[in-house]
Amino acid sequence: MSTATTQTADLIERNSKNMIPVYGRTDIVFVQGAGCVLHDAEGRRVLDFFSSILCTNLGHCHPAVTAAITHQAAKLVHVSNLHHSEPQARLAELLVAHSFAEKIFLCNSGAEANEAAIKLARRRGNASGGRFEILTTLGSFHGRTMATIAATGQEKIRVGYEPNLQGFRYVPFGDLDAMRAAVGPTTGAILVEPIQGEGGVIVPPADYLPGLRELCDDEDLLLIFDEIQTGCGRTGTLFAYESMHAVPDVMTLAKGIANGLPAGALCVGPRAAEAFDQGSHGSTFGGNCVTNAAAVATLEILLDGATLPRARLAAQRLRAGLEALAKRHPKLVTEVRGRGLLLGMQLEGADTARAIAERALAAGLLINVTGQGVLRIAPPLIISDKEIDEGLDLLEGAFPP
Repeated sequence: MSTATTQTADLIERNSKNMIPVYGRTDIVFVQGAGCVLHDAEGRRVLDFFSSILCTNLGHCHPAVTAAITHQAAKLVHVSNLHHSEPQARLAELLVAHSFAEKIFLCNSGAEANEAAIKLARRRGNASGGRFEILTTLGSFHGRTMATIAATGQEKIRVGYEPNLQGFRYVPFGDLDAMRAAVGPTTGAILVEPIQGEGGVIVPPADYLPGLRELCDDEDLLLIFDEIQTGCGRTGTLFAYESMHAVPDVMTLAKGIANGLPAGALCVGPRAAEAFDQGSHGSTFGGNCVTNAAAVATLEILLDGATLPRARLAAQRLRAGLEALAKRHPKLVTEVRGRGLLLGMQLEGADTARAIAERALAAGLLINVTGQGVLRIAPPLIISDKEIDEGLDLLEGAFPP
């Protein structure tokens, strides 16, 4: 056994001994990354088509983001939210300038951003006669806190944590009539993902989100978009709502916002901007100077006029390649779907999908299985044509003959 292999085995053993085993991990130790490529402890090169669960949208160790992190870390790492800091101000300015939002709350994760959105909706609804209920969708995923698992429309996520927080009802995703029928006298908000990510990369009908907007206007409900996965350039525009023809009242962001550092944001429009006031919410580390500096650098790159157009071209090439692969394997692949560089390949069975993902990783391609047998394919937005073609070759090589 080589020294590198021994070191890998030792680290895995140490982690297994000391960490609570809540993750299903591979037997790989990644030690370095640059762009769309990762290297493990044994020096093996792996092409990343998963972007660390869609967090490293600009690839690993993007030079501009790394420079922003190191510069800020040498100047000021953290200051409490009882005071002001420049990175917070700059990030909030960017988010307000380039979205529908009037006000921003900064936090540390997607679950925390969604928790804030739930609290905001409750606070607004209770102030207007007890409209505490939030409608969410079957197949959704909104986080791992007690409130966000209650909001999540997947029973497997909620099992074991009963009694779940009350005040949520689940409606079939993409079914506007069902959502309309579900609205009752205690309903105060609708919370949806523009595209369901964990649910299997499910894109709703074109009239669904605009229909929800109209419904919320008619019933004075808050429309909340969970853009944890779809935001920050992932679908080809800065935010998915921009190309899906529906502007929410509230939007939650995380994952790709700081290109790998833990950061999140609650973005609030005029219909909800006054629901929180002093002392009604908070976060000790939310708006951290270093993570916010990374987020500013990330957003500035996404807004540079070149990165997103290039990502849209990359998405066209990747999708065309996946669709061609699907035609060559009609007995295994039933659909290619998604938007931008958030794509899903529906396979005949979860076991088949897992086997392909495992063989792909062994060959040097990192992808993910989600939903019911869906290969989730989401490379960094900076991926090159050469890397797309390499990834497609590796993926097809993982298919059974």
